[in-house]
Amino acid sequence: MLRLAVAAAGLLLAATTTTAASAAVPPHTAPARAAAGATDEVAWTAPLSTRGRYIVDADGNRFRLKGANWDGAQGSWTGSGSAADPAEHHAGQDSHGIPLGLDRAPLPQLLEDFHRLGLNTIRLPFSNEMIHSTAPVPDSAVAANPALRGRTPLAVYDAVVDALSRNGFAVVLNNHTNTSRWCCGVDGNERWNSGQSTARWVDDWVFMARRYASVPRVVGADLYNEVRRDVLDDPNWGLGDDHDWYAAAQLAADRILTEADPRLLIVIEGINWTGVPVDGLPHGRPVLSPARTLSHTLVDARKLVYSAHFYGYTGPHHSGATGIGETHDPRYQDLSPAELAGALDDEAFFVTENGRHHTAPVWVSEFGIGSGEKNPAARAWFGHVTDYFADHDADVAFWPLVGFAGHDDWALLRYDDAGHRSGILDPGDWRATAWQRLMTAPGRTGPVPSAVLWRMLSTDHGDAVASLRVRATGDWDPGAHKAACPDGTRLAGLSHTGGRGLCTDAGTGDLRAADARRTVVTDERYVPADGDWASGYTKYQCPAGEFLIGYSLRGARVSAALCVPARAALSGARRTVWFDRSDNRPADGSGGDFAYGAYKGQCAAGEYAAGIAFTTRVGSRPGPVALLCRTLP
Repeated sequence: MLRLAVAAAGLLLAATTTTAASAAVPPHTAPARAAAGATDEVAWTAPLSTRGRYIVDADGNRFRLKGANWDGAQGSWTGSGSAADPAEHHAGQDSHGIPLGLDRAPLPQLLEDFHRLGLNTIRLPFSNEMIHSTAPVPDSAVAANPALRGRTPLAVYDAVVDALSRNGFAVVLNNHTNTSRWCCGVDGNERWNSGQSTARWVDDWVFMARRYASVPRVVGADLYNEVRRDVLDDPNWGLGDDHDWYAAAQLAADRILTEADPRLLIVIEGINWTGVPVDGLPHGRPVLSPARTLSHTLVDARKLVYSAHFYGYTGPHHSGATGIGETHDPRYQDLSPAELAGALDDEAFFVTENGRHHTAPVWVSEFGIGSGEKNPAARAWFGHVTDYFADHDADVAFWPLVGFAGHDDWALLRYDDAGHRSGILDPGDWRATAWQRLMTAPGRTGPVPSAVLWRMLSTDHGDAVASLRVRATGDWDPGAHKAACPDGTRLAGLSHTGGRGLCTDAGTGDLRAADARRTVVTDERYVPADGDWASGYTKYQCPAGEFLIGYSLRGARVSAALCVPARAALSGARRTVWFDRSDNRPADGSGGDFAYGAYKGQCAAGEYAAGIAFTTRVGSRPGPVALLCRTLP
């Protein structure tokens, strides 16, 4: 959560956020779950997957993430003073590295209160340090839950995960921090590999995903929180270096789905901050905008969810800082409703446009504001942004869910030492109207029809073999950069330069036969004598009855075409789609621009690709120049 912006050598982010003391706390009473705004979501069936812009359950019914962040296990120490002093923890709340509130209320009471809010999803942050901690939490940290005494933070986390699942909540695991320190700013948690290797980070994710693979309602892995600049360097999206968030997320997703738990949604957050927040120097919040031109393709193409965070005190180019690190850029709360909607569309919600290589659900996994907020602009922003979320049928999660009475007025629910609850369920909390509208706004429900898949392949920095079936049969072109479409899809498009491809299941669904056969084509043996569809060019054509699912490159030159047999007889009219001098794509733009800045060729939705043509002439570019497209059966 970007609630702090920490100064570092005058470069980045000063502390920004303060909280006001809460009002008097009424005694807690155990309420009926049918209170206003509450919903009964227990009947949904795990696991979750995606259909276009929607998340669906195992029965294909829409499952809108109506969530909140139960923080604490990611750490609460602010990084100054003694970690043993509660005053040195965020809002004076020492979480002891476990979800907040277990010292104040029994788990059943907490979960009942969560249901009253209308929630069906809990984003549950953790730190890598928590995973490896062997010291038991103090008895005082679990005073209201004595059965948890003597357990390590991870064992307490286990108990919370199990309880949430048993009570019908979808649980999304969130790697929030590396160290058990309050996020964010320059704090050692800027990137997934700040203070640790990418390999160690991915290993921890495999460990966590395996640990909860048997817990039915653990549905997602939210890979890392608010990736941002450290003192010296920016994260990036696709440069192939140690700061490449695109590549790191792809690696983690791949290992989670293939080695740990294939049921999980993979939640990939955009980049939260790049640049130095000084007027006149480049800086801003890219969020998900890089996905327009470089999106993720997972080995299960229906498990990708993108996420973004929005707070009123930040902005498209504003870090959220006051004082050092503050610029003259507008904050989101300074924007008109129309300007705010434009920013949200541009930075995140464009992803939900159907029929694009980047099409996926967008989860606003953090937004929030305090009950003690007095700034009219901030309060107006909360109404505007929740209206936008409601109107766009958005998946959301409020930050935070639980806090201590008299300490953190941002929390939806606050508990005093005796377990008495106050917060947004009480009369007088000005946030309640907007919250109730968000939780009860009409949206899509029931069965969601299957959506056409479009997915990008990128060989920019290595292989992009997204097919598990292809992987199982070994390396089909050693030494080359290889790309293969996810199982259930076929190759539909290629770029002339840059090594990009486009996959789809449009028009036919899974076209591939059930057997494991494949053909690696490296010469023209399958081109019929009377079938020269690209005269003067080298043609790698699939055998009769087969179609393209992949390709390989050595440098820029085409190295091989990967073909597989179809489940039904293939025939149909053929045509050559040239793209060496301009784009040649369907007029409807299906799939979107999968190779920005390069010429692209693409078969129509009612066609399949059966061949790739290129040239070996000296002085000519050796990348693909034409596709052989044939009508689907």
